[in-house]
Amino acid sequence: MMRRPGRLHHTAYVSKDLEATRAFYEDVIGLPLIATYTEMDELFGKERTYCHCFFELEDGSALAFFQFADPADQAEFGPDIPPSPFHHIALHVDKQAQAELETRIAAAGITEPQTYVLEHGYCRSVYVTDPNGMILEFTHDAPEATDGDVDAQRRSNARSELARWLAGDRRNNNPYRHTA
Repeated sequence: MMRRPGRLHHTAYVSKDLEATRAFYEDVIGLPLIATYTEMDELFGKERTYCHCFFELEDGSALAFFQFADPADQAEFGPDIPPSPFHHIALHVDKQAQAELETRIAAAGITEPQTYVLEHGYCRSVYVTDPNGMILEFTHDAPEATDGDVDAQRRSNARSELARWLAGDRRNNNPYRHTA
């Protein structure tokens, strides 16, 4: 069997404002700031000065954000995150954690369109936009969708379902919603 990566170590994004990012991830979302590195390195042909912050998830992985001292570096490496619901980070939560997050997000005054809920059928997702324009999704799986038999079936036909879709057969295969 081919060895796979064990877990996510961290993601990395450029922040527009590290204090606003810290307040959102630590105070609202509840991810502790576990490391801050301030660095000066020769990177991509130029000496660059930046700060790199890590916010820890329960499994020890992290969401990380950079901010550059030089506005030219910030502009080069930190273009705006496209405002698209198809560019996001999805994090797994249990039902109670999802409810607590919704409460904290509302208490922080974050409302539509910066937050919304989608019932995917196989999961319920709470979406919120961070101060950088990045969308976070907090997903709670439906118990029936994580049943061992359902999971085994999805794994066994993942390639054939992709091949079917790529060949032009666009029929819905989500039995939990929109099965018209």
